[in-house]
Amino acid sequence: MKYYAVIDTNVIVSSFLSKGSIPYQVVDQALKGLITPLLSDDILNEYREVLERNRFQFDKNRIDDFFNSIIQRGIFLDRTVTDEDFVDTTDIVFYEIALTGKKEKETYLITGNKKHFPVRSFVVTPREMIEIIESDQKSN
Repeated sequence: MKYYAVIDTNVIVSSFLSKGSIPYQVVDQALKGLITPLLSDDILNEYREVLERNRFQFDKNRIDDFFNSIIQRGIFLDRTVTDEDFVDTTDIVFYEIALTGKKEKETYLITGNKKHFPVRSFVVTPREMIEIIESDQKSN
């Protein structure tokens, strides 16, 4: 089974901070192709801006490798505009890209901050996404 997901920046950062963590497992599945990342230029710009912050001091080659892989595996979509309220307006793009993806495929929005998004069944934590994948694999 193939999964489609918008991955929130906090999941990407957590994956860089802690190899082997649940967020790392999610990003690893996206880079291996089990999860197809749904992207936009705005999302990529936020990823880059955050990953290159001085406080993280992530290796530039690692960041570049991540971008090359995610762009190669991802699908770029246009936003589906929503009028729903958000705690943090920078999160809207992630939700709107997920809405576009949901029009054609079962799509998830994977975030460590579910409280920043409207309560919807497709907004999941990294752990919930891994549990979905594991449950599907046991069923097959």
